[in-house]
Amino acid sequence: MKKQIFSMAVMAVIFAACGGGTKAPVTVVGSWVMPIEGQPGEMQGIKLEDNGEASSINMHTLVYKEWDQQGDNLYLTVKSIGNGIEIEGVDTLKIDKLTADSLVLSSNYGYTLEYVRQK
Repeated sequence: MKKQIFSMAVMAVIFAACGGGTKAPVTVVGSWVMPIEGQPGEMQGIKLEDNGEASSINMHTLVYKEWDQQGDNLYLTVKSIGNGIEIEGVDTLKIDKLTADSLVLSSNYGYTLEYVRQK
């Protein structure tokens, strides 16, 4: 019995060390959307590309330009063009959750953004 348990433990360690299968790591690259409040069926969000470029999805006054990830921090270069005034800056968000189809970001200002991956 002890040999069986030991063998199973060794196999589990080997399996884990080899990556546990062929799953690719989850990445923030892709298009992420959320419903627009007060507009049923409409979505808005952000597209993060491999080359570090970012763009807005269905948001005309908030223009994403670039992105970078360092650990669980996501840095978004953004330009706000609302009310006739243009403001550029870098938004720093914490990645609270990242799965193949879900991205949850939080801000130091107390808000949370919950996205789903756009297919």
